[in-house]
Amino acid sequence: MRIAVALAATMGFGVLMLTAAEARPEMVGTNLADYSPGTIVVKTSERRLYLILDNGHAVRYPVGVGKAGKQWAGTTKIDGKYLNPAWAPPAEVKRDKPNIPDVIPGGSPRNPMGVAAMTLSGGEYAIHGTNVPGSIGGFVSYGCIRMLNDDITDLYGRVPVGTTVVVTH
Repeated sequence: MRIAVALAATMGFGVLMLTAAEARPEMVGTNLADYSPGTIVVKTSERRLYLILDNGHAVRYPVGVGKAGKQWAGTTKIDGKYLNPAWAPPAEVKRDKPNIPDVIPGGSPRNPMGVAAMTLSGGEYAIHGTNVPGSIGGFVSYGCIRMLNDDITDLYGRVPVGTTVVVTH
């Protein structure tokens, strides 16, 4: 019963947040000159992802990031790109939610990866879309960087495998 109530509350919150969570990559001026063009910088405290364009400009996207105790920081690279990926929950998610299926097929409305995912080397994390747009802007994941489906589609087309990703708090 508690799960049903939490799910209903989450779904209701998602409906309320649809207007606030519209896809909106923005071209912005930035003081991120320490990063090379093409680098992705995720600022978890801002819940924003920046794709560095040049010495003073970036494309900025709203994101959902790791919830308390699930955040991380560091430098990694994109090691794979996938459209409509299937999802197998990591061991930690499976432990917390034992009734979750072992695999959720790509394209399923229950698949938390949304329309695309870019996996990050060195761990079980990804930058991916979502089927819960109201979660964007929150501390919501197990460490993945969650984007609106239109935004992950845009970013996916802009960056290749091997792109450097820097996650900061």
